Amino acid sequence: MARKLRIEYPGAIYHVMSRGDRREPIFHDDTDREQFLAALGEASQKAGWEVQSFCLMPNHFHLVVETPQGNLVAGMQWLLGTYTGRFNRRHRLAGHLFSGRYKALIVDGSGDGYLKTVCDYVHLNPARARLVVAPAPLRAYRWSSFPQYLKAASRRVPWLRVGRLLGEYCIPKDSAAGAGRSRRRWWRGGGRRREKRSRGSGAAGVWEAGDSGRNC
Repeated sequence: MARKLRIEYPGAIYHVMSRGDRREPIFHDDTDREQFLAALGEASQKAGWEVQSFCLMPNHFHLVVETPQGNLVAGMQWLLGTYTGRFNRRHRLAGHLFSGRYKALIVDGSGDGYLKTVCDYVHLNPARARLVVAPAPLRAYRWSSFPQYLKAASRRVPWLRVGRLLGEYCIPKDSAAGAGRSRRRWWRGGGRRREKRSRGSGAAGVWEAGDSGRNC
């Protein structure tokens, strides 16, 4: 059965996810993670991508990316092939690193909160997997774009495009003041644990990432 064609068009936004072959780790250490992010930055420059968020997990990664040139497939081929080659050379391995075909779901970028919802999902992955355990904040996880959003622009990776997501959080300007507003707003949600009680159960730590249900 033939594979379905990828839907590509200029300006499309995707939530991309790819797992390791046989669900094995795709990162052995922090050097691998740094090399993946370096390759992602190179891919963004080559393809003209606008990366909105990312998260590196032990055996998979999440990426939310806008493609002004409608070239997701070419960019992903370069990114996955380049990182696999570097990973294999470093660890003296050969063969596939990623399992089958990567997933790519189109995200509605109309400004109605869909981008915010999917980026919240991406940023919350370390908490769901208990890689960050309350009361440690989500910003303690180095390998996602969440702590990058809380930094001043001069300290952020240059290929992360924060304007669209900040706009959905009603933060109109990427500045020191905007970064402060980001910290305060996300600290009310994704930056800490909220205790929630439900009938018949005890208190449970619930991680949140912002005010996804609110309008500006």
